[in-house]
Amino acid sequence: MLHTFSIWLLVLAFFGAGLFNAIGTRATQASFARWGYPRWWHRATGLLEITNAVLIALPATRGLGLILGAVIIAAAALTVLRHRELSHLAPLGVFMVMLALGGVTS
Repeated sequence: MLHTFSIWLLVLAFFGAGLFNAIGTRATQASFARWGYPRWWHRATGLLEITNAVLIALPATRGLGLILGAVIIAAAALTVLRHRELSHLAPLGVFMVMLALGGVTS
């Protein structure tokens, strides 16, 4: 049961973050611009996160999804650390814990 819960929580988290980034509120667009990414990068990030949610949801591709998820979160952490926006680290830490739980319970 912990396995199923942790996997679906992770799927929902990546899907929600992906949807949020893909929609791209003004604040989201401003953050990506401030970090030096192209105007469309928030959509690419959102699409990648939604795709990752699907990979994690499917048992056959779950391992790939967990690895890709770790890469996505590591890239995000490096971005916010580089720009010293430490307030973004807490949610990224939650994602890393969920990825670790997903990997342990798989």
